[in-house]
Amino acid sequence: MGSAVERTDEHVREYLIYRGFTSTLKHLDSEIKTDKEKGFRVDKIIDQLQHFIQNFDLFGLKEYWLYLDRRLFCRLEDVYRPTVNKLRTSLFRYYVINTIQKGNIERTQEFFQKQALELQGQVEWREWFILPFIPNPEQNPTFLPYFSRQWADTFLVSLHNFLSVLFQFLNCFPPQPVLLSFDAEVQKMTSLTEENEQLRQMLFALQTESRDQREGDEMVHHKLPAYVQNMDRLGDTELDLVSSQRAVSTSTTPSRNFFSTFLPQGRRTPGKPPQVTTGSSPSQVTVSRKEPPTNQVKCQQSINQASNQSSHPRHRRIQDHEKERKELFSKPQPQTPEKKGETGEMDLTAENPSEPPDCTSSSSRSCRGGTEGGGLSAEQPFIKLSQEEYGEHHSSIMHCRVDCSGRRVASLDVDGVVKVWSFNPIMQTKATIMSNSPLLSLEWAAKPDRLLLLGSGVGTVRLYDTDTKKNLYEMNIDETHPRILSLACSPSGSSFVCSAAALSRSGSVESVPRLPIPVSGQLLLWDTKTVKQQLQFSLEPEPVAINCTAFNHNGNLLVTGAADGVIRLFDMQRYESVMSWRAHNGEVYSVEFSYDENTVLSIGEDGKFIQWNIHRCGVKQSEQLLPQDATGPFVLSGYSGYKQVQVPRGRLFAFDSEGHHVLTCSSSGGLIYRLTSGEPALESVLLLGGHKAPVVTVDWCSALDCGTCLTASMDGKIKLSTLLAQKT
Repeated sequence: MGSAVERTDEHVREYLIYRGFTSTLKHLDSEIKTDKEKGFRVDKIIDQLQHFIQNFDLFGLKEYWLYLDRRLFCRLEDVYRPTVNKLRTSLFRYYVINTIQKGNIERTQEFFQKQALELQGQVEWREWFILPFIPNPEQNPTFLPYFSRQWADTFLVSLHNFLSVLFQFLNCFPPQPVLLSFDAEVQKMTSLTEENEQLRQMLFALQTESRDQREGDEMVHHKLPAYVQNMDRLGDTELDLVSSQRAVSTSTTPSRNFFSTFLPQGRRTPGKPPQVTTGSSPSQVTVSRKEPPTNQVKCQQSINQASNQSSHPRHRRIQDHEKERKELFSKPQPQTPEKKGETGEMDLTAENPSEPPDCTSSSSRSCRGGTEGGGLSAEQPFIKLSQEEYGEHHSSIMHCRVDCSGRRVASLDVDGVVKVWSFNPIMQTKATIMSNSPLLSLEWAAKPDRLLLLGSGVGTVRLYDTDTKKNLYEMNIDETHPRILSLACSPSGSSFVCSAAALSRSGSVESVPRLPIPVSGQLLLWDTKTVKQQLQFSLEPEPVAINCTAFNHNGNLLVTGAADGVIRLFDMQRYESVMSWRAHNGEVYSVEFSYDENTVLSIGEDGKFIQWNIHRCGVKQSEQLLPQDATGPFVLSGYSGYKQVQVPRGRLFAFDSEGHHVLTCSSSGGLIYRLTSGEPALESVLLLGGHKAPVVTVDWCSALDCGTCLTASMDGKIKLSTLLAQKT
């Protein structure tokens, strides 16, 4: 920040000289010379403190530290006050030691005389009052460490690091002027230009390789059929249907043209959901499974009615595809056998790699492995175009969510700091939210999408406007259940559900052994317009903490995962539970509706990723055992045996725009699986990578043309991987 301020000052000087504002320039130079903050240059501040110490200016030293306290330190939370006091004590000890080393005993006695009233009540100064009367204090065991060069260097480095981190928090200062972000924007545009040039060169190289291969190989050339002109309107299913109607020789079956990968991709018809079903034992089903058959039929009718209450956008999308296909096939083209030797574009074939390549670089150049002749693999569903890093957090991330429009990202760390930032067209922090009380959960509102819900650890939920950077409301939930574990906003935007739990574990860091009895909790429905509680859901067989919640597309169904391992499905029109079943051996960490909303997928403490059929209570469609780095608890090891353990709080998996692929956590980045209907249920296709610490939460934004995967780790880093979906 200091370097940006210094360059900005130079730009302002040049502008004033250009405009002829000489008097303003003189005032600017004079104020810069007397600037106590030294242009936010930490090294200049340290030099000023050492200048006071070397000149035995005790009054100047006290006044300067008092100014820093009023200007900077007082804006910090109370948890940082002990650190500030320790630095102040070390600074005055550094002054006293300097007076003794320089042989100026008068200044030493002056220090204790002027500071006696302030220091005599402090325990850390009790033994220091005898310092002026000891003949050789540098040989005294009590004061010997403070006379060493190592102690002085350690103190100066600690003070330097503290001020450096302090200047990175924007809330310590007035709103940062736009002029300071000039250099960052220039660097961002330069990097984007270079990346575009690299991608353009890579595309040219691929085209050259494919052209050379066509000239060298003796293959059958086919004339492009007439339906290729409508290729951008067809999905994969329609292309297969048209290809099957062509009268071609069985010995030569051309594959999809390589360059169609870069054509405008039309909407694709969603694939059929997996239909693999496996039985489950009666013990896995809760009380709702034991109801009479008539009640089970009513529950099923309620689910079907709720899920189909409004027009599903995916259903409209399928209807659009059917209409397009009928238009294309209403006037069929005459099919004629294709002749060998005719000129035209030739389809290239690519061998399927046995394993997906590991893409860890910031461009798609690394995704070209496992193909013949430089062509892209037909088995590779995504190309990783770029990977960027957001590093404004200084502690482990708990939640990281993209809003409905795909324009903003909200991330929350274990220190309770919330960052609202954008990544398109450039990565830029929009707002920083710091709270005196710990924050445990967040969720974007559906309408309007600029509002953010923040759940605390003291029983309150705040509604924050990210545009005006102000709190609109603060709702007091329940004093007996102060920990707000999960928030979910209805797609209609009129209400939200709030999961409140009793005290058990602080924040998201596991500090005590897990209790054998699930923690008590409540599930509440709040009206966002009246800011009042509408009702409290019934949680059977006993009130339990709800860890995760999710609505379906129209808000008529709500699924929850609890600490007792039970998944509950609620009808939001009748506000009652329609079914529940024992899903995991241990807590349920994350739960979501599938793309077609016929199933529910969950990850639990037992490390299993399970797909449940909501039309048949407690019946599994598929089950996959995931590694611990994908399900948690997450462990970060450090020096001297230090370990940080974090219980999952954010979303552990997210789907792409069509529900065929799922993004999960891993020890070094995000891992993308393909959902299959066989065994295993998940097939690994792409490792995003790029992290040096375990990833604890993920999200997948598909609102833009290129999907963006977000992976957040325990070291506070968030990676944005931009993917390009391929037609397969």
